[in-house]
Amino acid sequence: MLSIHVSDEFKKKCPGFAGIAVVAEVENSPYNADLWKEINECIRVYKLQHTMDDIKKHPAIEATRQAYKQFGKDPNRYRPSSESLCRRIMRGMELYQIDTLVDIINLVSIETGYSIGGFDLNKIEGNVLTLGVGQAGEPYEGIGKGMLNIEGLPVYRDALGGVGTPTSDNERTKLDIQTTHLLAIINGYDGQENLYPAAEFLISLLGKYAGLKNSSGFVF
Repeated sequence: MLSIHVSDEFKKKCPGFAGIAVVAEVENSPYNADLWKEINECIRVYKLQHTMDDIKKHPAIEATRQAYKQFGKDPNRYRPSSESLCRRIMRGMELYQIDTLVDIINLVSIETGYSIGGFDLNKIEGNVLTLGVGQAGEPYEGIGKGMLNIEGLPVYRDALGGVGTPTSDNERTKLDIQTTHLLAIINGYDGQENLYPAAEFLISLLGKYAGLKNSSGFVF
């Protein structure tokens, strides 16, 4: 049974942080047409309701950016993943199409403003993840980003090292087409009030598009 521990160092910097973890048995696929109809409708509505300037004012995104500043990280250089997705939409660029699990997580992130870690649970080493702060020179290979400087970034670590930050998850534990056990972590730097609706939305999408067999979750 996986548990998540928040380090004292992290708590001192972000006392209001709350997270929710969703563990789900699923079936991944390269592409789901019905999911992409929902994603494209989300994009259409998002463009009508937002401007580039108001993206960072979304409560969940703003809170994540403030956390970066607390840790001494420039959020304009190392943007939270949710902000990057929304900025991509407003630039008129196509959203990445990766696979169904990743596409679902991206949709939830756009709709809620939360940066969400998506991991293949079978690739996590050990039964404990610890949320701490990245150190100088700490090795970390971001998905599609190469070696990433995570000094000052919030980071989840398993028994082998870093697996996820709000900017990028790690190549080592990334989701792929063979993934059957998903671990999704929704990071609430603005507290836990809106975490439950975000988790429920995620689970509903997994049920519609990813063959959800069972799921469980816990707040930490």
